[in-house]
Amino acid sequence: MTITVDNDRVLRALDDMQERSQALHPAMKVIGEAMVASTHERFRDKDAPDGTPWAPLSPVTVERKGHDRILEGASNQLARQISYEASDDSLEWGSSMIYAAMQHYGGEQSEFPHLWGDIPSRPFLGVSADDQDEILSIIGDYLTGRL
Repeated sequence: MTITVDNDRVLRALDDMQERSQALHPAMKVIGEAMVASTHERFRDKDAPDGTPWAPLSPVTVERKGHDRILEGASNQLARQISYEASDDSLEWGSSMIYAAMQHYGGEQSEFPHLWGDIPSRPFLGVSADDQDEILSIIGDYLTGRL
């Protein structure tokens, strides 16, 4: 049995991958779009990146808001303002809303007197196991020229 490898072709493919790895911006943009979509799914499914369901609203909050939809105000701006910024070596995504961190991490009324009660954390940003798989797939596709 004989196996022949076209070394020029293999070396060219490795050179291409190395070159592409120096300019990841296109892959980061695709990953950014995927993470924004994944974050929107979390708002739809009402769960954290690890799959934990978000804490339900308190009866006081339901009464004040007039509905029981978690992390949804009248204009649903928190979910609508999810965006990303990509470069060759980094990707950031999140919400531009000033109260996003409070909703994500939670807060206690004793620390933030303007709140009408404690806010439990309801993580909506992060990378789930499915997200990790998608990110790796995107990177693989990009480095091999399929993206």
